[in-house]
Parts: sequence; C-alpha cells; structure tokens
Amino acid sequence: MEKMDIVAENVGKLKELFPEAFTEGKVDFDALKEVLGTFVDDRDERYSFTWNGKSKARMIAQTPSTGKDFVYKDNFKDNIKNYKEITGQVDGEGRNLSNNPETSGRYHTDWLNMMYPRLKLARNLLKDDGVIFISIDDNEVSNLRKMCDEVFGEQNLVANVIWEKKFSPQNDAKWLSDNHDHIVIYSRTKEIWRPCKLPRTDEVNSRFSNPDNDPRGPWASSDMTVKTYNANCDYPVVTPSGKTVNPTQGRCWAISKDKFDELVADNQVWFGKDGNNVPRFKSFLSNMDGLVPLTIWKYSEVGHNQEGRQEVKALFYDRGYFDGPKPVRLLSKIIHIANTTEDDIILDFFCGSATTAQAVMESNKENSKNQKFIMVQLPETCDKGTEAFKSGYKTIAEISKERIRRASAKIKEENPEYDGDLGFKVFKLDSTNIKPWEVDFDMTERTLEDFISNIKTDRREEDVLYEVLLKYGLDLTLPITEHTIAGQKVFDIGMGALIICLSDAISLEVVQGIAKLKDELNPEIMRVVFKDSGLKDDVVKTNAVQILKQAGIVDVRSL
Repeated sequence: MEKMDIVAENVGKLKELFPEAFTEGKVDFDALKEVLGTFVDDRDERYSFTWNGKSKARMIAQTPSTGKDFVYKDNFKDNIKNYKEITGQVDGEGRNLSNNPETSGRYHTDWLNMMYPRLKLARNLLKDDGVIFISIDDNEVSNLRKMCDEVFGEQNLVANVIWEKKFSPQNDAKWLSDNHDHIVIYSRTKEIWRPCKLPRTDEVNSRFSNPDNDPRGPWASSDMTVKTYNANCDYPVVTPSGKTVNPTQGRCWAISKDKFDELVADNQVWFGKDGNNVPRFKSFLSNMDGLVPLTIWKYSEVGHNQEGRQEVKALFYDRGYFDGPKPVRLLSKIIHIANTTEDDIILDFFCGSATTAQAVMESNKENSKNQKFIMVQLPETCDKGTEAFKSGYKTIAEISKERIRRASAKIKEENPEYDGDLGFKVFKLDSTNIKPWEVDFDMTERTLEDFISNIKTDRREEDVLYEVLLKYGLDLTLPITEHTIAGQKVFDIGMGALIICLSDAISLEVVQGIAKLKDELNPEIMRVVFKDSGLKDDVVKTNAVQILKQAGIVDVRSL
C-alpha cells in the first residue's frame, strides 16, 4: 500500500552491481562510465587522497584560534550543536537524528574535515622526538592512515597496534564479533624517536637457562641465519662433533666467517648438548635491557573496556557513566612506550572519561616524574535519561573533571607519603577578554563611557590574567601568588617573572610596592603589566615607568 521509490530502487540495484561506482552513498558517474567500458580522460588522474572540503580543512588548520573555533565549520563556532551538525547527528533544525553519525551520507567527509585540522595541530605541537597514538575502530582506520601519511609523512608511521578491547565474544553479532580496536602510531621524526622497551617479566626470564654452566649466567639461543642473502656469509660450518652444516637454501649466516670464529672462541655459539646441531647465537640475560613492544596487545596485558568501566565505577560509587572507557593499564603502556622524559606534556584531544590524566598521575607516582597532561573535551551534553545526568552531570566535560579530582584524591589516600603534584587547572576556550575597538561615528555618550574600560564587564581579573600569560607564551601552570600592595591586588607569576595589576585604583604606592618586589624576589627578568584605565591619573602613568625603570624593570606594558 506504499508508493514505490523507483529511483531509490534502481540506485540500489546499481550499487549491488557496481559498488566501486559509489562514493559516500552517491553515484560517481565518471567511475560508472569506466566500469561500463567508456574511457574517461585521465589527465587529472594521479595517486592522491582527497575529499570534499579538504582545501578548507587545510585553511582552517593554518588559522589561529580566535574564540571557540576548534571544530570545522563555515561559521567557525565551536559548540556542541555545531559539532553534532557537522557529524550528521542533528538535522538542519537541531533535532537529533540518531546517536550514530553514520546516518549522514557525508559521514566520512565530515569526519575527515573535523580530524584534519586537529592532526595538523598535533604535528605542530610535537617535539622532533614526539609521538602520537591514535585509538580508532575499523570504520575510519583506513581513512585515518591515509590522512596521517599526508600530515606526518608515511615514512613516520611507526606501527598499527591491534588492541584486544573485549574479553568475550559478542554472540549477537550479525557477522563477526568485533573484539579489537586499532592504535595507530606516528612519530614527528621516526629516525629520532625510539620506543621505551617494556620491563622483563618472570615468564620471559624463565626461558633463559645455563646448560653449559657459562660463567656469564643464563642465556637463550636464537637463529643464526637470515633471509637477506649475502654470498660472503654463505659458508660451511663444522660442528664440534665433526658434522658439516650449511644454511638452508636461500638463506645465509648472519655474520661473516671471521666473526663466526671469533664468537665460537668466546663460547657465544651453541651447537646443542651433543655438539651436533646447527649453530645458534647465545643471548645472555645479563645483557637484556627490556622487551621490544609488540603490535598485538592482549587484554590480559593492558586491560579491556569492561575493566575501564569498573575503574570509573570504583571512583563514582558504583556508577559507570561510560560504556567503553579505556583502562588505565592501556594508557600507562602507551605513556611508557612513548619514552617520555621528566617534564614532557601528554595531550589528549578527546579525553572522554579522562583515563589519560589518571594514567599520567599514576605514572608520575611510580616513576618519580613530573609529567603534565592537557585534556581536551567538548562540553557534550549528557542525555536526560542517562545515569550521568541523573547524578547531576550536565556535560561529559564535568565528568572528566570530577574523575581527575577523584583519581587524584585516591592516589593521595593510598600513598600519604607521596608529595608529587596532583593538582590541575580548568580552562574554557572563549573570546578575548579585551573589548574590540569598533569605530562608529554614531556613537552615543553612553557607548563612549563603555569604552573607558577596555575589559569586558563579565570577565574577572583572573580571566585577563591568563590571557596575558597566553600572549606572553608563558606556562599556564606556573605558580601564581597574590600580594596586597596599598590595598590593591597584585599577581606574581613564576616568582617575579611577571607582575600583573588589574585593579581600578593603581597609585604610585602600588608601583613602588612592585619595585620592592623586584628586590625581594630577585628574578633574572621582571615584566610588569597594568590595566591602563586602572592607573589613577596622568601623574601615575608618567611616573610609573620611571620608578620601575630605576628598579631595573624596563619591560612595562598596559592593557
């Protein structure tokens, strides 16, 4: 009793016959002509990876962040409504279409446009020996690899790790049970970066023995041949029993005859208990410094999604909130393999439940390091029917912050003697705190009065303070001390490296007090920033610079 959609039916039949003629659900007519035997001019044909919007994504990757523009969109507004629009989760009027963004016919394109600027930014942030680990499922891994080959250079692909994320088969799966995810690893400069080897386990060490009572201790034997053929390494070997052996066909020994004789003389070659076997290298346990990481990570070693959920529940009084958060053991292994140093920064663009933050704090405790983390999370709203919303969490970001607080408290409770830094600061990306000067010849007296102070009325001193730190390129985690000088609040950042006073009544007494701080704190360089409209009068403005200059402070600026 329904009207037939003949076009849709025909397109469906066409897709069954010629799937290669479809791109993101739509007919590629040039490709269709080719599969039907019609020649298509190939002057523009070359090996490339492209999609609709790639040029704009490249442009956005080069655009400085001016406000909330971290998600690709023409209007450069970064909010959850816009995020859902570009990933096809809502229609043009903002109504949810589905929890699965694959409902969008442009799903791959939208995802690529969202990811490309982030990956470009990630590469720019990496040190030369930096490395990025990207967790992803089968849906986009092929596109991710092509995009990362372009952004990082295919020569900098380190590995594609398979992580066993589930510990049991999914019996209701229509086809095969999906039990793994990918962790794609790229380095900024592969020739510089090296992974940190993994600790040796008792199980691995048990494979070493000492059947010949070698004074150097336990050892294990390994193959002495290689498949890369070299005629200079293809020679007969006479075993201690008098038997002559040669490498198998197509292979050769891994070392020259002279080197072989040298190792035999040093008892580093094993011919078997009876001296009648093919020679093998002896590798001594005492020379082993760790295990080379493998590209298959079993859940028994790094945990699974259910373990990650239980970790969240343990912190939130048996409330899970997340279906498949990553386990701490997985992130801990990533941090270890990344070969991070004492003060490295670990950045997570999609932090979700903030497992990465907990893993960094635990790694710092275990290894006496001072690594920092930056967690980024869009303020994605929690659906009203979810356990998280019922518990008072309106956004995923609120859960992320609370997880870090609770994980930090747990570490301190279980390790009361630990005095490492377990604190963190929270920032929201927003527009500048400074009012833009917009010339308008129809300005009223009221409008001019509004511009007497160039700080937006809804902003706190602390908001302006951190914007100044950003513009100076200073670390947002620097220690900040508040001083009261002549009744006014003065911020001291980094033990005198930067002094900021944003009060509305800055007198000469305040300026003189700042000059005294220079003597007390004795920083190598001190910079001072005032709020211009806060200086009481022209006399203060004129004399402030001279007073500070006499104290050895020459970098003085006003907002």
